[in-house]
Amino acid sequence: MNSITSALTWIAVAAICLFALPVLAVIRLFDRTPTQLYAGRAFRVMGSWTTRINPAWNVEIGGVDPKTLEHPFVVVSNHQSVADIPTVSLLPWEMKWVGKKELFDLPVMGWMMKLAGDIAVDRKDPNSRASVMLRTRQKLQHGTSVMFFAEGTRSRDGRVKRFYDGAFRLAIEAGVPVLPLAIDGTMDAIPKHGWRYNRADVRLDVLEPVPTTGLTLEDVAALRDRVRQRIVEHIAAWREVPAELADALIDATPALEAGAGVSEMAVPTGEERAKSGVAVPRAGSGG
Repeated sequence: MNSITSALTWIAVAAICLFALPVLAVIRLFDRTPTQLYAGRAFRVMGSWTTRINPAWNVEIGGVDPKTLEHPFVVVSNHQSVADIPTVSLLPWEMKWVGKKELFDLPVMGWMMKLAGDIAVDRKDPNSRASVMLRTRQKLQHGTSVMFFAEGTRSRDGRVKRFYDGAFRLAIEAGVPVLPLAIDGTMDAIPKHGWRYNRADVRLDVLEPVPTTGLTLEDVAALRDRVRQRIVEHIAAWREVPAELADALIDATPALEAGAGVSEMAVPTGEERAKSGVAVPRAGSGG
C-alpha cells in the first residue's frame, strides 16, 4: 500500500478517534448499566470503523452464528498484531477487553478504553492480577463477556504461542464457557515499527464454545490446552499445513524437512528465525 493511501487512512482513523471520544463520554455519562454496556458497545462499533475504511484490508468472518450464542463467555483469541483489535471489534456483541496497562495510558485511545469499561492489567504490580480477576468476574455475573488475548503478547512469526492460565481459571471459577476465536492474516497488516498499512487478507472465525461445567481448578491446564489446540488446528487448516507449523510450542523441523507447506508459505528472514528459535515458514496473508 503506497504512502499516500496509508497517510489518508491514518488521517481518517484519527478523525474517527477525535469524533468518538466526546460521543463516548456523553454515552458513558448516561449509561446506567452495571457494566457500561452501551458505552462499551459504542466503542467497539467505532473501533470497527477503522477496519471498514481501510482499503488494504479484506476481512472475512465465519464460524459459529453469533445469533446462536448465549452470553456470557470468557472469550479467548490468539494474537498476531494490533490489527487484531479492530478486527475482533467487528463481532456483533459487547465484551470487556483485558489489556496491558500501557494501552490505557495512551492519550485518546486509552481514555476511550476506560470510558468503555475495559480492564487494565499492570504486569509490574503483583496485586493487579487479583484485581483483574475480581473485576472480570463482576462483568460475567452481570451477563457481559470478557475478552483475553491468551498469549499475553503478539506472535512474532504467526505461530500460536503459549497460553496463560488466567482466562481459563476465570472461566472455571465463574462457571461460564470459553469461546475461542481464531484469527490469521493480521501479522503484517500494520508493521510493528512502521506506519504504512500492508495489504492483508484477514480471517476471523468464532469456534464452538467449550463448556466448563463440572470442571475444577485442577482442570485449568487441560482446558487451556484444549482451547489452544483448537485454535492451532483451525489456523493450520486455513494455511493447509500440518498443525505443528502453526504451533510455536512444537519443533517444526521434521515437517520442514519433509517439505510440508513450504511451497505455499513464505519463508521467514534470518532475523525472524532467530527471534522464533526455529526455522519455520509463516503465512504472509493468512489466506
